[in-house]
Amino acid sequence: MTDQAAAAPFSAWERAVAWRYLRARRKNGGVAVISIISFVGVMLAVFALITVMSVMNGFRAELLGRILGFNGHLYVQAPMLNGPERDMAIREIKAVPGVIQATPMVEAQAMAIGPSQIGGAIVRGVAPADLRGMKIIAGNLKQGSINGFGEGEYGGDRVLIGERMARNLGVRAGDPITLISPSGPATAFGTSTREKDYTVGGIFSVGMSQFDEAFIYMPLSQAQLFFGRDTAIDYVEIKVANPDAVAKLKPAVEAASGPGAFVQDWMDKNQSFFTALQVERKVMRLILMFIVAIAAMNIISGLIMLVKNKGRDIAILRTMGAGQGAILRIFFMSGATIGLAGTAAGLALGVAFCANISAIQNFVEWLTGTAVFSADIYFLAHIPAKIDWSEVGLVVGWSTLMSVVATLPPAWRASRLDPVEALRYE
Repeated sequence: MTDQAAAAPFSAWERAVAWRYLRARRKNGGVAVISIISFVGVMLAVFALITVMSVMNGFRAELLGRILGFNGHLYVQAPMLNGPERDMAIREIKAVPGVIQATPMVEAQAMAIGPSQIGGAIVRGVAPADLRGMKIIAGNLKQGSINGFGEGEYGGDRVLIGERMARNLGVRAGDPITLISPSGPATAFGTSTREKDYTVGGIFSVGMSQFDEAFIYMPLSQAQLFFGRDTAIDYVEIKVANPDAVAKLKPAVEAASGPGAFVQDWMDKNQSFFTALQVERKVMRLILMFIVAIAAMNIISGLIMLVKNKGRDIAILRTMGAGQGAILRIFFMSGATIGLAGTAAGLALGVAFCANISAIQNFVEWLTGTAVFSADIYFLAHIPAKIDWSEVGLVVGWSTLMSVVATLPPAWRASRLDPVEALRYE
């Protein structure tokens, strides 16, 4: 060992010794089995953290996308919307920069009766032109078509229903269903119900069970007649180009809606739901980061045993001129290699798993014959996964930091070993 080689930090001989110690079997004083266990622990912890956070990101993105695609981003109720100035007010709302759609709507509850079952339904009355602009409905028809919707006297009798509702009621496109409204005309004995038969013009599927099993779309003029609204509407549903910026658009929409307008955004309507998702995501990330830290701590036990087994070698290296810094770096590289290799393997495994999660789900369901992600429970029909690379970078950085921190104490202990004490009983 030359003085120049000894003085160079992380030199070739230091790397060679660290690699040799890392590969040494137990009979040669190595701890290969413990190193493998530490490697697998770090790999699985990083894999679990990346996978769980990606699935939670995907779950939130899918829910948010479908909820905001199916529902509006802003809801307006104003006196002008039920008067002669309605058309003018809606034009002014549509003229607000950032607004892409403003839909007058009637929404009420009804009882739906089919050949197989009776169930509750939420009926939305919309104009045919507005329905064609709802791509999540018009673009996801599984049966029938939107043709004929809104045609005929008072908008006709064709309605669109969700796929799960159609399955529950036992109807297909073209079949009749009966709707019963609790808000019928007033009589001497109180308010009566209103009952009418409709034809299922189309069956849509938006991929969320709570929407597919509960909603019916009806022509606006027919909904006003059926629910006794006369020419009134319940609210105007507004969709904007950037749903995250609805707070900035609310003042302009309120001004366009006229005096006495009440504007509510999607965050207000779903605040508790999305707040719960956000809290769950943060808590899960914290728990899994602790698991990564615990897995990295396994490196300590392996290095402590390696230092104990290599005491004689350390003493010989010291007597040959290796300084404390060289010994520290040798064992630091031995331990850090385990952590970095486990982190890299966990990263590759997690990304590959998330990229092929749909195929994995299909294979598991085929193998077990059961649905591992039931739409009745999770609202979605498949497991979503969205890789957030900034979050992946945080996971990799955290795992690397924990691996380095776990390596330092035993490496420091090795560098402080007294050669005389180490060789005394050899």
